[in-house]
Amino acid sequence: MQPSRDGALRRAEECFDSGAYLEALRRLVAVPTESQMAGSQPALTRYCEETIPALMDGMGFEGRVIPNPGFGPVYVGTRIEDPALPTILVYGHGDVVRGLAGKWTDGLDPFAVTVKGDKWYGRGTVDNKGQHLIAIEALRAVIAERGRLGFNAKVLVETGEEQGSPGLRDMIVQHRDALAADVFIGLDGPRQTTFMPELKLGARGGIAFDLVVHLRNEAHHSGHWGGVLRDPGFVLAHALASIVDQDGKILVEGWTPKSVPPGVRQAIAGLVFEDIPGLPEADPKWGEPGLTKAEKIFGWTSVIVLAQITGHPDAPTNAVQGEARARLQIRHTADVPAKDFLPALRAHLDARGFEGVQIIPVAERDVFGAARTDPYNPWVGVVAESMTLTAGRAPNIVPNSSGSNPSDMFIEELGMPVIWIPNSYAGCNQHGPDEHALAPLLREGMRLMAGIWWDIGEGKRG
Repeated sequence: MQPSRDGALRRAEECFDSGAYLEALRRLVAVPTESQMAGSQPALTRYCEETIPALMDGMGFEGRVIPNPGFGPVYVGTRIEDPALPTILVYGHGDVVRGLAGKWTDGLDPFAVTVKGDKWYGRGTVDNKGQHLIAIEALRAVIAERGRLGFNAKVLVETGEEQGSPGLRDMIVQHRDALAADVFIGLDGPRQTTFMPELKLGARGGIAFDLVVHLRNEAHHSGHWGGVLRDPGFVLAHALASIVDQDGKILVEGWTPKSVPPGVRQAIAGLVFEDIPGLPEADPKWGEPGLTKAEKIFGWTSVIVLAQITGHPDAPTNAVQGEARARLQIRHTADVPAKDFLPALRAHLDARGFEGVQIIPVAERDVFGAARTDPYNPWVGVVAESMTLTAGRAPNIVPNSSGSNPSDMFIEELGMPVIWIPNSYAGCNQHGPDEHALAPLLREGMRLMAGIWWDIGEGKRG
């Protein structure tokens, strides 16, 4: 029988329907790769040195594990069929957030896959083991159908994404030639709907910082000193109120985009959403006036207060406090440079008499870069057309994820377009107890990826 696209899709379906995908997922989830936990290094190393190589055995990939001193290693598998063919860099991350054992419904084991109807529970079922498994099994389906991919492939599985991918940028720079490719395709994150395929073209960036009002080292009796000592709690409250107005509009000059590229505006305008039961509804009166929910999330800047404290809220004392502090987080698109935010805030506060409010940058997981592939990039068209052919409807094209991912590292250091294909949904509990995948989305993901790999191998180029 002549190899065909339909044949590749059938093989992907058979992998899922036969239970082979589920059994492979069980083996991946069973490795407790909690990168945020002390002592996780052996599990992270095992995932790269044993689990992924065993999964990819017989697929014609030459694998290597790149150490990442102090953090989880990186697995890179390479299959070069012809240097003249395009090369695809396939991304996934093998680490997960804390398992939170004991907090799952009915005592479910986070490191075992439990099937309840269409919901498959387990830590990593969607973030991200179940998703990079889709990419790998779809590659296998195309190789089995055609005898080759028709392109070169490099599969990169890192084990530090849940920590902000520490060391990954340096590793990319050091191994730039080994990782060079024409396009990056990663599978991660939730879709906007359960009924519509989707691709995302990058991520918003994040900046965290503390605002600190330190007036004195001690607290003083409120009866004797209230009304005559400056109160850091009120000073901080007024400083915060100068950053956004009472309806959430950002007031700091330079924090919001001066313009949004036409392709981005067009993509946002075409997005389709789905209301998921149990999730909150957006407040239409909060944020930048005149923008839709989609424009606020995917095309604009947001700032929130993560935490705020003065005194001892659990045991208040009758005293004028000496210090107040708040931690804020900004999310922004690639249209506003990250380096501009804190200087703009300093100028804003000083102009309003808040010279004494300290701005302390926070270099933690909350700091990540903004990056975005042009929606008009030819590779976006190739992937979107393939998904349309497989699904029978055009996908949502999201200009950038509202969450975080390492898009900026690959765009900036390797100069390649980045495309993300999510196969989860907004109610998946990916960072809490009861993380779960929806079986129909996993199965559809297998079909979509087999179609994408087939079409690229047929000569469709970006």
